Amino acid sequence: MREEYNELVVTLDESLVDLFADFISTIYDDAIEMEEDKVIVRSQEDISEIKQAIEDFAKECSLECKITLETKVNEDWVASYQKAVTPVEAGKFYIHPSWYEPKQDAINILIEPALAFGSGHHATTFGCMEAVGKYVKTGDRVLDVGCGSGILGLGATKLGASVDLCDTDEIAITSTNENFTLNGETYNKAWVGSAKDTNEIYDIVIANIIADVLKFISNELKRSVKDAGLLILSGILDKKEAGVSAVYSDLELVERKLKDEWVTLVYKKV
Repeated sequence: MREEYNELVVTLDESLVDLFADFISTIYDDAIEMEEDKVIVRSQEDISEIKQAIEDFAKECSLECKITLETKVNEDWVASYQKAVTPVEAGKFYIHPSWYEPKQDAINILIEPALAFGSGHHATTFGCMEAVGKYVKTGDRVLDVGCGSGILGLGATKLGASVDLCDTDEIAITSTNENFTLNGETYNKAWVGSAKDTNEIYDIVIANIIADVLKFISNELKRSVKDAGLLILSGILDKKEAGVSAVYSDLELVERKLKDEWVTLVYKKV
């Protein structure tokens, strides 16, 4: 009897591939694969819920994609997936899967295949990692809001910061735990929710979330940053930057990064 598996293929504009792969990695804890204009999920389990989550995500972000779900005869897709996953260098950080050696003279972050695309491949994560490497100092108190795989908080931890993390998705907190354990690091605390669920004040708050959410939770993000502290925002398409900038106009813009139509903004609370 031939073994079969389910194959979910998301076909979309190549500029959006990393974004969708990033999102899928936070809700699906197994390997995913990227091609030039596709993200592929394969499993012997039912993945129809993953398909629905992607459809909802695309609708929420007003992004177009084609999604197919088929049952196919089994093959060795893990080997081909490993060939497709490559390390990422983002500022001080070298983010690599287990089949690549650590790099000397860099801050190494190890990732499992299932977490690969929440770890710097997308322009928003890349921009945030660069900002983390530039602005986080030993002893800083850092909050990562919408932590996903926890990679940004992990980078801050490796720089000597005390890190709290939160995400509205419980699966993201589980992924964060696994990622910190894999790297032999620990965070201060993590919770399912957002910045509004803590009364703590931080030196740096990071939020790599879509633009509309950044606008919606702007007050709670600002409240969580101490005076003269920094707020690192990303997940912003350049066409939506003006709307975000307007909401945060009471802060001082320290730096703006643009990569592949995605903007990362660094603000100082004055």
